[in-house]
Amino acid sequence: VEQLAGRWRVKDAKLIPLWSASRGVLNGFRRWTAAHVPRAQNSVADALANEAIDRAQAGGPARVVRRPSDPT
Repeated sequence: VEQLAGRWRVKDAKLIPLWSASRGVLNGFRRWTAAHVPRAQNSVADALANEAIDRAQAGGPARVVRRPSDPT
């Protein structure tokens, strides 16, 4: 959240393109907010992120669309 808001510098070279793309999208909005949610309080998002990391490391697709009714 701090990096996205521009208060902290993005140091990791792998994150810089993602940060830049995210900021580009957000600049299209007149107003936006972001809030930090601790991992322990957002287990569904944490599980999806871990699944995506495992899938990418295994050479799987970069994107998978999930609908709210899809089982996790």
